[in-house]
Amino acid sequence: MLQYLVALIATGILGYTVNSSVKVIAQGDEALVERLGKYKRTLKPGLQFVLPLVDKIAHVDTVRERFLDIPPQEVLTNDGLNLQVDAIVYWQILEMERAYYAIENVESSINEIVLTSLRSEIGRLPMQEILSSIDEINKALLKKLDEDTSSWGVKVIRVEIQNITYSETVKVGIESERVALSEQKAAIAKAEGEKQAALLKAKGQAESIQLLATSLNLRPDSPEFMKFLVAQRYLETNQKLSESTNSKVLFVDPRTMSEGLSELMGESPEFSEIELKKAD
Repeated sequence: MLQYLVALIATGILGYTVNSSVKVIAQGDEALVERLGKYKRTLKPGLQFVLPLVDKIAHVDTVRERFLDIPPQEVLTNDGLNLQVDAIVYWQILEMERAYYAIENVESSINEIVLTSLRSEIGRLPMQEILSSIDEINKALLKKLDEDTSSWGVKVIRVEIQNITYSETVKVGIESERVALSEQKAAIAKAEGEKQAALLKAKGQAESIQLLATSLNLRPDSPEFMKFLVAQRYLETNQKLSESTNSKVLFVDPRTMSEGLSELMGESPEFSEIELKKAD
């Protein structure tokens, strides 16, 4: 009977020893082993053995990338406007020992750093620059987290601001500013278009004058050509007046008109031959 009792006890001790000394660590996890209350080693994924009674698994955690959702927080902009901002942080444990022993609670500490950095980064910008500076704010948050967590054995991979919520007053202000900016851009575009059109018109007129001067075998800056242009404009203006339904009939002595035009043309022989048939 005693032999059976001894065998049963031995079997129990053996079973306990095997059970407490053989550990299976899942893929993507790591475990910390303490021997008599002091850190001994880190167990990697797979079948692992520890000394029963003197060794214990103090902590098991994943080393895969994970995310921390930062709930909406109230922040104040540089121009005194309240916003609700929430963010998400992607991070990963690189050294399990340091992540467990160097800081009491990694996630809570990361959360606090994000909140402090968010208030600091948004607090230095006016409202109108917030939306256009999201990427810069994310980079500043990542840099700050990288610096503060470098001794914790963790790596912050990226930080993303998810949503920015405004009060109704702020929304109205943003919409008004957007409309004003749109109108300003439209006015600038219109002015630029008119400027280009004027330049094209002036260029076309200059080319037309050059061609006309060439056909008359005159220099564009010569007095003779200038007189010709004045006479031409005079005739065009009178023609437009005659075509207008609201124009008044003006009777001019043909001889006076011919003399005036002849004087403008510098007594040009070609022009002196022009006969004003309508006036006759």
